Amino acid sequence: MPIEILTPPNPPPPLAPYSAGTKAGGFIYVSGTLAIGPNGETMHVGDAAAQTRYVLEAIKAVIEAGGGTMKHVVMNQIFLKDLADYAAMNAVYKEYFPENPPARYCIQTPLVRPDFLVELATTAYVGP
Repeated sequence: MPIEILTPPNPPPPLAPYSAGTKAGGFIYVSGTLAIGPNGETMHVGDAAAQTRYVLEAIKAVIEAGGGTMKHVVMNQIFLKDLADYAAMNAVYKEYFPENPPARYCIQTPLVRPDFLVELATTAYVGP
């Protein structure tokens, strides 16, 4: 099965050795995505809603690079630095998945920088 590396336009510099996304067997796998700006800076420090929107837009770009749309998302893994940001994250999340939302889970965990509040990893199915 061939594997295609997916790189959206103007990606931020990676924080570790990984690809933004991969496509294999009709699935698109998007790496854990954080609010990282074009120069490696943290975007929207202190604002979980704005970070969520930034992250979902970055995920959308990777999925589109693989020929999909957000309607193809089948699973999201959500990581929050603080569960106090759960409502803010959900308000934005619902805008991207207003009907028939994908499966997901959400956990509280430390993230790789203290100013990151939200991280999402996504799986989409675009077919064979």
